[in-house]
Amino acid sequence: MILKIRGFWSATLLVAAAAGLAAQPQDRPTFSVQVNLVTNDVVVRDADGNFVPDLKKEDFEIYEDGVRQDIVSMTLTHGGRVTNVLAAPPAPAPEGIILPPPRPVASDVSGRVFLFFVDDLHVEFSNTGRLRDLFRRITSDLVHDGDMFAIVSSGPSSIAVDMTYDKRRLEEAIKKMTGNELRPSDIIATSSGPDGPAEVRYRAHTAFSTVYDVLRQLEQIHNRRKAVVYVSDGYDFNPFQDARLGTMDPNSPFQQNPFTMLRNQSATPEENENRGRDPEAEMQRQSEQFSDADLAREIAELTRQANRANATIYTIDPRGLVAGTDIGEQVDPMQYQAFVTKTQDSLRVLADETGGIAVVNQNDFDKALERIDAELSDYYVLGYYSNNPDPTRRRREIQVKARKDGLPLEVIGRKEYVLKPLPGPVVAKP
Repeated sequence: MILKIRGFWSATLLVAAAAGLAAQPQDRPTFSVQVNLVTNDVVVRDADGNFVPDLKKEDFEIYEDGVRQDIVSMTLTHGGRVTNVLAAPPAPAPEGIILPPPRPVASDVSGRVFLFFVDDLHVEFSNTGRLRDLFRRITSDLVHDGDMFAIVSSGPSSIAVDMTYDKRRLEEAIKKMTGNELRPSDIIATSSGPDGPAEVRYRAHTAFSTVYDVLRQLEQIHNRRKAVVYVSDGYDFNPFQDARLGTMDPNSPFQQNPFTMLRNQSATPEENENRGRDPEAEMQRQSEQFSDADLAREIAELTRQANRANATIYTIDPRGLVAGTDIGEQVDPMQYQAFVTKTQDSLRVLADETGGIAVVNQNDFDKALERIDAELSDYYVLGYYSNNPDPTRRRREIQVKARKDGLPLEVIGRKEYVLKPLPGPVVAKP
């Protein structure tokens, strides 16, 4: 049985010791050997930012956990044209191992695979027009003939389009896209659970689980360049904390939680002066102190699954250049700016940890789509057999270096991959 897991081939080879003995099936010993070909998609650019298409195997260095690896395969894709520069040799097989028949290789490898994720739970309703215009540009500038794509949304837009080559399906989905994000005033007025605003976390969990499930399906697609175009305003598990907890100046013109405002109105002047030491507010603040760590943990799990599926995440913030909140929202500008910064940072992490780019705080979507298209059309695929056979070490860091004429080049690619746990017990080698 041959499986492809996280961009590398895993061949599980079974041998039964028969030797002509009339042993019962349950008495037959079974031995397993696992050989992995690790592949990594990398984009190499010179000092001027141009793709370098004429590199050789000797120009690359790959390190896994700091140990240099021997490159056994290298494929160049330039302008959509695939060149098999160095074919991978067959995996070394121990004596006595009976290899299964090789899996036929698909001939259609030039096209890309896109997953378009519309996180309408985290897109402002007022930006619905911008969202639809963005996807019209994606349809005309990013998706080409031969590209396969799927579309899914996180919320009430109810978009779920399976893998297809028909661009009309994308055009039909655009008509259904509608933003449904909580407004700042809604977040401030909502009740807080033990870990903060429950509705905020529920919406983020829904978005993450939706993408995670689709990424698991992308693991089954082989020999294709896979990208996730992730359109969202980003995430913050602890937004507008002072306004929600009522620890702002009671005379502030900006909105605070209405329940807190009623409590302030019934408080004495001395109590209002000590609002910063309100026991209820302090208890809630302490319960929310790990919100940023919780968000980082969930994003890390999503990026690990993306790397396992050998998919690159490109995040796009449809808000564009954010100048300030809507004029109808009475939100403290400092708190709103902190909220925007956190949400944009979450999108940056999703992209950076998978080798993609984050299109945030900018209005030039055409230039961003052109860059994404270039990164998905010009790249190298490097393969090696890992010399780290320890299956208990699941997380493995990858570093790829490239040089031309002695000068270092910029290499963009994945930084790590995580092995899935083996199905059976792990027995250490003597």
